[in-house]
Amino acid sequence: MVRIAMLSMAHVHAEGYARQVVDNPEAELVCIWDDSPERGQPAAERWKVPYESDLDAVLSREDIDAVVVNAETSKHKDVMIPAAKAGKHIFTEKALSVTLADSTAITEAVKAAGIKFMISLPSRTRPETLLSKRILDEGLLGDITLMRARVAHCAALDKWFSGGSQWFAEAELAGGGALFDLGCHTVDVMRWFMGEPASLIARVNNFAGAYDIDDNSVLVVEFKNKGLGILDVSWVHRAGPNPVEIYGTEGCLLRGLPGNDFVFTSRKLKPADIEAWIAPTAMPEALPSPMQQWINAILRDEPMTITVDDGWNLTQLLEAAYVSARENKAVVF
Repeated sequence: MVRIAMLSMAHVHAEGYARQVVDNPEAELVCIWDDSPERGQPAAERWKVPYESDLDAVLSREDIDAVVVNAETSKHKDVMIPAAKAGKHIFTEKALSVTLADSTAITEAVKAAGIKFMISLPSRTRPETLLSKRILDEGLLGDITLMRARVAHCAALDKWFSGGSQWFAEAELAGGGALFDLGCHTVDVMRWFMGEPASLIARVNNFAGAYDIDDNSVLVVEFKNKGLGILDVSWVHRAGPNPVEIYGTEGCLLRGLPGNDFVFTSRKLKPADIEAWIAPTAMPEALPSPMQQWINAILRDEPMTITVDDGWNLTQLLEAAYVSARENKAVVF
């Protein structure tokens, strides 16, 4: 049994993570800490566990093995480094932190402590992502020249953030707006697929005026393999697809476009010597969720497919994007 404390209920996914802990027969929710009693006490009452206001007291408890971090992103360093030093296993909502310096400090603390660490990047566990990675790794598309992706919704148009979630629209606490929050998952997958970045340029602006933070953005990355990545992220997206396109010297892969969920073509796979689009009839099985992988690793030392280094890589690109937009110049890594 993994005995878990929730560290803050600030994030919109905090309730979902509490549910995952409570519903897991190998986990127990022990308490909820929050630096906001107005937020933490009601949550503790909902989940029928004690509320704690003293972080050090929580981290010193021997009946707590692990923590789930849902604090504002700007507070991750102040929460996670003490947790790591206390020997508590850590699950955290993304992003790892708002600055690369903080991400470096967290990464070093996690590795020094030897704890099990998981950052919630669930796109990496999904069948369509796993199949895309397999197609790339097997060279079916040849050398990748371009990946283009869009991820967007209507958060700014419909003013999703208020009350306890208002901090999502405050740059000091959240790190950034649409690109930083929503773009995290696709930036991470693009980095995973394409490899190490060489340079980056970004345009980030505020279109709707609903919040004083970016709600519309475009990011162009040149990777060290000379492939290019183009990502646009928006909170002002009323309708339309969120596609992924990957082009290579031997074929291409398309996902999420109208009329197709997943198709690819490759000169290396030509049925009856006919060039054709292939629509897979079976996908790989989804991997266990990030939370389940983390619990399995704590209890049985099972491998995890997402690491603290993946969190560091994500922050590296996100920070560079905002520097590029702010200073109106390319960032070279």
